[in-house]
Amino acid sequence: MSGWDKSAVSLAVFLPAFGALVVAMLPSRNDRLIRGLGIVFTGAALVVGIVMLFGFDYGAGRGLQFELNGSWISTIHARYHVGMDGISLPLFELTLLLSFLCAIYTYRILPEPGRPKAFLALMMLLETGMAGTFIAFDLVLFFVFWELVLVPMYFMIGIWGSANRQYASIKFFLYTLFGSVFMLLGFLAMYFKANPHTFDIIQLQHVAQVAPFAKSVQNIIFAGVFLGFAIKVPMWPFHTWLPDAHTEAPTVGSVLLAGILLKMGTYGFIRIALPILPQAARIWAPAIAILAVIGIVYASLACLAQKDLKRLIAYSSVGHMGFVMLGIATLTDIGINAAIFGMVAHGLITGMLFFEVGAIYDRYHTRMIADIGGGLMQKIPKLGGIFAFTAIASLGLPGLAGFWGEVTALLSSYSPASTHLFLFRTLMVFGGIGTILTAGYFLWTLQRVNMGPLPELWSEKAFPDVTSVELLAWSPLLVGILLLGLFPRVVFGVTNDTVAALARLFVR
Repeated sequence: MSGWDKSAVSLAVFLPAFGALVVAMLPSRNDRLIRGLGIVFTGAALVVGIVMLFGFDYGAGRGLQFELNGSWISTIHARYHVGMDGISLPLFELTLLLSFLCAIYTYRILPEPGRPKAFLALMMLLETGMAGTFIAFDLVLFFVFWELVLVPMYFMIGIWGSANRQYASIKFFLYTLFGSVFMLLGFLAMYFKANPHTFDIIQLQHVAQVAPFAKSVQNIIFAGVFLGFAIKVPMWPFHTWLPDAHTEAPTVGSVLLAGILLKMGTYGFIRIALPILPQAARIWAPAIAILAVIGIVYASLACLAQKDLKRLIAYSSVGHMGFVMLGIATLTDIGINAAIFGMVAHGLITGMLFFEVGAIYDRYHTRMIADIGGGLMQKIPKLGGIFAFTAIASLGLPGLAGFWGEVTALLSSYSPASTHLFLFRTLMVFGGIGTILTAGYFLWTLQRVNMGPLPELWSEKAFPDVTSVELLAWSPLLVGILLLGLFPRVVFGVTNDTVAALARLFVR
């Protein structure tokens, strides 16, 4: 393996952290330079990620790639073990792309109270934490990256957020920290129960196949990691921090929170909980599926009751992540592939929706649907058209990215790896009802925001339509939504071999 292959992953992960350090050392008066450096460093990380796309071996049977496994904290047998496989790659690339687009957006549009130096430094540090989570193959390293995201997001919400930002930031921090404590206890239990003791995820997966932990031990450990991952997803009933955090966060914070942070939880289930604790996964799968479908239906009903446009999009994330968790709970290759596709599609679509809601707020200075009052297509038709396109993608229209993750998750529920066939097929029906409710609340939202006569309040005011910076930041997401809808193999072709190897653990 060449030096480039070994260093590429680390370079892409730590370039933004280095950029954060450079920006932090610059005088605050260099506003334009600071914003430009945000684009340079996130863009450089994305370039490395694109080069890795071309260097990735998509052939069947290929294991971990771009791997680097070196000594780190020898006292506790923790190693700096990073790499990439078909599960990591789509989420890693999504992280680099969304972070770069957020840096472009921030070049012209920065939330109050300004302070681009602090904002961009935190955003780039956040990118390092998010990207690192998807390439870490040591539990200690995974935990470090996992926890790294808490502080930047806490300050992004708490300083640049809306009126209730302090409450939302503290709630976000406490919920996720609470889950992390139990997750860490689960990791420690894996270490001490493994023979020999190890934090290495690949070695722990091998242990699970040749000398698995006792079923009772697996159940206890699974309960700990379940809390940590489920809160981050977030699954119902651990979801209550999400609407507050999304509603109060600045636009870029909401984009990164919805687009990437939520996927860290679902990725944790696929990467750690399922392959290391397969027997417990079988036992917990029906409960996870039930909670996932409750979340789908509950979130859809909650969206129908929302008055705040941003809060509506936040609740929609709970429902969409419910489909992801339903796919994971089936323990099948179709379901897990559907889950990963759903993560990527949700990142593109909901990230785009939060960009659009931020743009609407910048013009109307309100997020209340009743205050906007309709007529968006008359006042700013380009923004209205883009909003309609993204909302329709989110409700799962065939031909757009939102369709494939949801329909394949429901399809996988018909024939799960679990023996609870009647339960999963019943949940498939309720999940289908959730898709109808999703279409209902998005179409009703479009009717109230986009359609109808323009209220007199806004008729005399001049609003700019989509600006060049907004179009530049949004175009890759819009193209991605259409591309994945028409060519789902772009994701399925990357994930399938790795997922098939994982799903073999659960074949009846």
